[in-house]
Amino acid sequence: MDKYTIEIQIEVPTDLDTTLVTTALTDIATATLTYQQAQRGSELCLVISDNATVQQLNRDYAGKDKPTDVLSFASEDSFPGQAGYLGDIIISLETAAENATRNQHPLLAELQLLTTHGCLHLMGHDHATPEEKALMWQAQADVLNSANIQVNLPD
Repeated sequence: MDKYTIEIQIEVPTDLDTTLVTTALTDIATATLTYQQAQRGSELCLVISDNATVQQLNRDYAGKDKPTDVLSFASEDSFPGQAGYLGDIIISLETAAENATRNQHPLLAELQLLTTHGCLHLMGHDHATPEEKALMWQAQADVLNSANIQVNLPD
């Protein structure tokens, strides 16, 4: 059995090589879960979608009627320290592309950053306070650096 099960769905047309993207995002999600010492057998689903879908989810579940780059929905059935379904990560390809242009790094690197960010949320990280944000941003940097991903991290 694999250490983790990571399902990736790309719902929008893209010029990106979907095999390359799927492999890269599976690898960085695995690296993030390993960094966080997720239990063997943990599972998650990652969906690459569009701004309209992400905006609707953001409005319905977070009360924010605007698109965002990444949303994480932790499973209500997951428990810290136990294997199981961790939850879903939804990334807006359009917003990821805008972020990549603004931060001057490749789109694939942005998708890897957002995947890492979403996985960290599923593992209990947050950035609501300066202390939480510092811990989460350090974890992001550690994972991305360990995978040799060159990305200009946001503040």
